[in-house]
Amino acid sequence: MNRLSGEHSPYLLQHASNPVDWYPWGDDAFNKARTENKPIFLSIGYSTCHWCHVMAHESFENADVAAVLNASFVPIKLDREERPDVDRVYMTFVQATTGSGGWPMSVWLTPDLKPFYGGTYFPPTGRWGRPGFVDILGEIARVWQSEPQKVQQSAESLTNQLRGVERAGAATAGVPGAAALDRITSEFRNLFDHVNGGFGGAPKFPRPSELLFLLRYWALNRMNSVNVNDDPRDMALVTLRAMAFGGMRDHIGGGFHRYSVDEQWRVPHFEKMLYDQAQLVVALLEASQASGDPFYADVAEDTLQYVVREMTDEAGGFYSAEDADSIPPEHAGEPHPHPMEGAFYLWTAHEIDDLLGADSARVVKGRFGVEQNGNAPADPQGEFTGKNILYMPQSIEQLAREGSKSPGEIQQMLSAARLKMFEARGSRPRPHLDDKVLTAWNGLMIAAFARASRVVANGTPYLHAARRAANFLHDRMWNPGTSTLLRRYRRGEASIDGYAEDYAYLIYGLLELFQADPDLRWLEWAERLQNRQNELFWDEVDGGWFSTTGRDRNVLLRMKEDYDGAEPAASSVSVMNLLTLTHLIQNDTWTNQIEKTLRHYGTRLEQIGRAVPMMAAALAAYVAGLRQVVVVGDSNPELREPLRTSYHPFAIALNLDPATRAALAAKLPFVAAMKPVGGQAAAYVCRDFTCHAPVTDRAALEKELA
Repeated sequence: MNRLSGEHSPYLLQHASNPVDWYPWGDDAFNKARTENKPIFLSIGYSTCHWCHVMAHESFENADVAAVLNASFVPIKLDREERPDVDRVYMTFVQATTGSGGWPMSVWLTPDLKPFYGGTYFPPTGRWGRPGFVDILGEIARVWQSEPQKVQQSAESLTNQLRGVERAGAATAGVPGAAALDRITSEFRNLFDHVNGGFGGAPKFPRPSELLFLLRYWALNRMNSVNVNDDPRDMALVTLRAMAFGGMRDHIGGGFHRYSVDEQWRVPHFEKMLYDQAQLVVALLEASQASGDPFYADVAEDTLQYVVREMTDEAGGFYSAEDADSIPPEHAGEPHPHPMEGAFYLWTAHEIDDLLGADSARVVKGRFGVEQNGNAPADPQGEFTGKNILYMPQSIEQLAREGSKSPGEIQQMLSAARLKMFEARGSRPRPHLDDKVLTAWNGLMIAAFARASRVVANGTPYLHAARRAANFLHDRMWNPGTSTLLRRYRRGEASIDGYAEDYAYLIYGLLELFQADPDLRWLEWAERLQNRQNELFWDEVDGGWFSTTGRDRNVLLRMKEDYDGAEPAASSVSVMNLLTLTHLIQNDTWTNQIEKTLRHYGTRLEQIGRAVPMMAAALAAYVAGLRQVVVVGDSNPELREPLRTSYHPFAIALNLDPATRAALAAKLPFVAAMKPVGGQAAAYVCRDFTCHAPVTDRAALEKELA
């Protein structure tokens, strides 16, 4: 075992038995590199990364490759999910010098941590137009020995260029307006795939912040009766439906895979990430409200049930991910079986026939596109031969017509078959579970559960899950004495000071939870976290929030994320958070931060808004202005229905009984005078803390909200 055996990261522990003399990121490695004047080989990945596994098997488990690494370099392994600050610096370098990025990321550094060469996956020997890893190691070792000054100068020059990224972009004179939102929507319209849903071609990634923006833009125009066009909403609906019907979704166990390798959403990369589940649930719930179609909420619930069942710590926190690879069931029990992509999720036609019997098998094979010889339209690594990736090419109605049955009977057959398939699949070797709990991703998941508790008909179990997770983080990841938030928990050990995204995402989760469960402690914790986030990360000069505190001398750059990708940028989420907070607690400092940040990102919003869809969603909320909607009293449950079933993305909603209202009054003075009217529950619709006369029936509230 090497030095990684004492680490907590599942990714680092996967490499603890490599012959490579790995160091974790830290002073021991840096001092060795300086003392022995050796370059550092930095390998960055995460535990459920398929190509990380491939490179590990081909190179890091190979004694000959390890000998070269150990002799000429100081090898360091780093988990990008634990240390996004380090990953972000070197990913910026790799993208700038190669034009692309990804994991595993391979970067060569000088002993003072300045990068001079990098890439992603390298095969052990040259193939597919990629140079071989061993050849690269040999050449870098040779150049380091023969021309060290040249390497040092190159590293210095490249690092100076990277430092220019820290202050890139000029603020606009004012906050962009509705015209910027129009242009951003046009960008999406031009890239929209009208046949398959999504934007652009293969590969296709779920990027829920795009969909949240489009839904808000649609709602803003409806609210203002300007350019009322359903295109923005429909692009979101078509995309979500395509993902839910395609191979991207796990149709047996629930949840979504990482991305689709093809443009039809048919062939996924099979890993499951917590942050995808969380964000897609919110997008699905909003789509259900915006369309009136319960299909989207049903898929959201199916996803949440997967998270509860498979991704939840016994104390309530949420795990990070499940791997794409697992041992094929037909090879289980063999001495050294080789894990394969998607093995846990694939089915042969023969398996389904044997499990279900002729009648049910016929329906299942029709519903899920199962073919006798396999159905994969793409097979990047030759691992799907003869097997089927489940997707939904046929509707319930089609199957009913073909089988002379009612749609209800078909649905019952599918439900029973799905349960049998789920139980049968449970006996297969499972994919690896990354069981670390990350504060940021848990914040997103708390938001999803809390939102579901407000949208679905019986949301109490989801509220329970959100509360448990929030308490988990409060008890294990938060030190109220020092106002310190930690990032990672695993098996009883919490560590690593939180980054801006940990604060921002958790605040988002708590604000969603407060609207579902108006307990003052959630709001007070969110307020305290926001103040602490501002102390640690706020950029007083330009606006926005840095990703790090800048105190760690071993992180070369203090960067500010300006891209809403698989995870939204901390600044984007923070603007959304402050918009909510300032409509609960009046605070001029927060209002100024909102406007300064929108100006800072103004050029990006004006010119390439598609890069920052969550910031664009926040801008839509800023342009619309938020309303506070408070329902006081329990006598008329129907009064809450418009907020549950209709789409009101620019409303902060609170349901208060008299005791809760009294408890909140000191913190939220605008609710102090609110009370039921004539013994009946009453709804107050307010803007900027000024409220209309209360209403006591559903129709009147719907009119107010419209």
